[in-house]
Amino acid sequence: MFIGEYNHTLDDKGRLAIPAKFRAILKKGAVVTKGLDNCLFLYTKEQWEKIAARFAALPISQAKSRAFARHLLAGAMDLEFDNQGRITLPEYLRSFSGLKKKVIITGLYNHLEIWDEAAWILYRTETEKNSNAIAEELGNLGI
Repeated sequence: MFIGEYNHTLDDKGRLAIPAKFRAILKKGAVVTKGLDNCLFLYTKEQWEKIAARFAALPISQAKSRAFARHLLAGAMDLEFDNQGRITLPEYLRSFSGLKKKVIITGLYNHLEIWDEAAWILYRTETEKNSNAIAEELGNLGI
């Protein structure tokens, strides 16, 4: 399970250290892709295969299914770790998510999210400000 919030630095070559506590499970295979809210999603290879299978099962006749599948699948890339526990994020993913120097990695149960620090602070501030309304809405869904 991935949980927590971690501050890291992206170097000039696009290399990013992954929190040490997550490296062992991710070294078995990991995939990074375009996420939502302008962040990146990082999955274990096992979890990614489950997600990709679900997208393969979507009806290709529906434009929104095709569009979202393209967003996640076409933007995906297998990752390799160097000896220092770093991954290299390609330019197209850094550009998509607006990653600069300071990066936040957040754990969200079955995946990690990679955020530009400024974007994360803005998102987190807005979400925290609206947390009561969000909780109310989720309560209506039985959560």
